[in-house]
Amino acid sequence: MAELAPPAAGRSATPADALLADAVRKGWVTPPALPAVGVPPRQPVARLQDILSELHDDRDAR
Repeated sequence: MAELAPPAAGRSATPADALLADAVRKGWVTPPALPAVGVPPRQPVARLQDILSELHDDRDAR
């Protein structure tokens, strides 16, 4: 059966969102209690100089 009215405002525009919503309703997936806002802050693993130094040493070892 085709839907003759425009989609409701709360309805998802993409199939992936609809599948995710269905998985949440069925209890397969639990949404986060506190959804994140934006991108988390970056925490560098190493200084650039250290990485470049290790890269140079590795290349010299060849």
